[in-house]
Amino acid sequence: MAPAQAHPQSALTAAEEADLVARLRAGDERTFEALVDRHYAMMLSVARGYVRTRAVAEEVVQEAWLGVLNGIDRFEGRSSLKTWIMRIVVNIAISRGEREARTVPFSSFASEGDDPAVDPDRFRDEGEGFPGHWRAYPGNWASLPDDALLGRETLEVIKTAIEDLPPAQRVVITMRDVAGCSPEEVCGALDVSDGNQRVLLHRARSHVRNALERHLDG
Repeated sequence: MAPAQAHPQSALTAAEEADLVARLRAGDERTFEALVDRHYAMMLSVARGYVRTRAVAEEVVQEAWLGVLNGIDRFEGRSSLKTWIMRIVVNIAISRGEREARTVPFSSFASEGDDPAVDPDRFRDEGEGFPGHWRAYPGNWASLPDDALLGRETLEVIKTAIEDLPPAQRVVITMRDVAGCSPEEVCGALDVSDGNQRVLLHRARSHVRNALERHLDG
């Protein structure tokens, strides 16, 4: 089960995206500013998966936005605008990472963190009754009031848990559960298989859920 999430961005219809692209090509500053607000955090998170520091990641994002402005007339719509923007970020981040001599192909992170997604001590051993079952089931979060699930402190727990993830997991969960990207958009932007994307997302969600359990269940 996925952890509690921030409200994802709603996907644009084909007509809405065509109108957005037309306004960008016409130099509409408000449209560009809204696009930056919509995607900046996700772009920064993706860039952080390839470069050493936040400062360099911010430079990558700035360069990517210049690439968007310079390349929007060549956007052909073969992918969503969001996927196209993220591919620009990834390509620039890879180049910067290579200059830092620390880049690793994103797909190599598919087995990142081979530790179990949930602590094995939470399950019964072979010598106990019902081996493999939970020792104590996770709390029923549905019974908690909404303000407990969505309060500032809980959201900070989620944010910290995501920031603590290995880079590839952090990128995927940010794109899927924060930005609302589809699996196809993630795979297209990051050049990973659907299987790799699902593994990374599962591990990331499990980590965040464990953090939430510790916070909500005391």
